[in-house]
Amino acid sequence: MIDLNPGQRQNASLFGELMPKPESLIDKTFAEGIALTVEARNYIAFHEQADRRTLDLPGCLHVGYQHTRVSARLIQVMTWLLAMKAYLAHEITREQFISPQFALAGGDECTDPSGPELEDVPPGLRSLLERSHRLYIRVQRLDGMVRKRMEDEAKDGGKSKNGPPSA
Repeated sequence: MIDLNPGQRQNASLFGELMPKPESLIDKTFAEGIALTVEARNYIAFHEQADRRTLDLPGCLHVGYQHTRVSARLIQVMTWLLAMKAYLAHEITREQFISPQFALAGGDECTDPSGPELEDVPPGLRSLLERSHRLYIRVQRLDGMVRKRMEDEAKDGGKSKNGPPSA
């Protein structure tokens, strides 16, 4: 046990344990998704209206469409991540997790990388488009890997050496 003086004990209690526990890929991706969702919300609340004042109706509709793409990506990603966390915590079964309810189903609107190069879209929204696309594609790859492993486990009678626990 490490002997701490009173000041160190106070700092340790303020900042958690001395050695932070490692975060899983899911936890890190979840934190990134939350941060990006909050940023998108703040953009809508504080910047979008100002950005739209300089646009004509077709421009406003185009910006609204791009905003919807960001929102759709983030909704899909956060739903999947919450379902994965629930599965890992044994709160839902494998069958529930692999159901269409939790599948990434954003289609072309979510997988299309266009947006960051559009000069008629405000810079803040272009940045959200780019980062939400990268996050969506990463989670889509994770989803594919997890579903393949779950299918393989089901074929092998539920035996898993690595990966999520069998529910």
